Amino acid sequence: MTLRRQDWATQPKRRAMSPTEVVTAIAKVEGWTLSGDGPSVAIEKRYRFDNFHETMAFVNAVAFIAHTQDHHPHLGVDHNRCVVRFNTHDAQGITQTDFDCAARVDALLAAGGA
Repeated sequence: MTLRRQDWATQPKRRAMSPTEVVTAIAKVEGWTLSGDGPSVAIEKRYRFDNFHETMAFVNAVAFIAHTQDHHPHLGVDHNRCVVRFNTHDAQGITQTDFDCAARVDALLAAGGA
């Protein structure tokens, strides 16, 4: 997957993926799971860190990705862990945008692991 900046505002209206599309896509992203149901269904992943400073550095990097992609996840932050949860509110489900942003978040730790 090429991780280049997407301009979601100029793209056609995003549509929620079908359950089959979601299952196929989530099988390709390590560690991501389904969470919730109906319009609140999302993909999420839990990341663990050695300390608070590493956790906050990760959160700030995720915030930068979210800002540049104009697609903002729900973040659950604690001392040494962070849960990242993506869904697309305007599509009332999971879209390709969510998987694209999930890949970007995973790329942050690709060299060092989580």
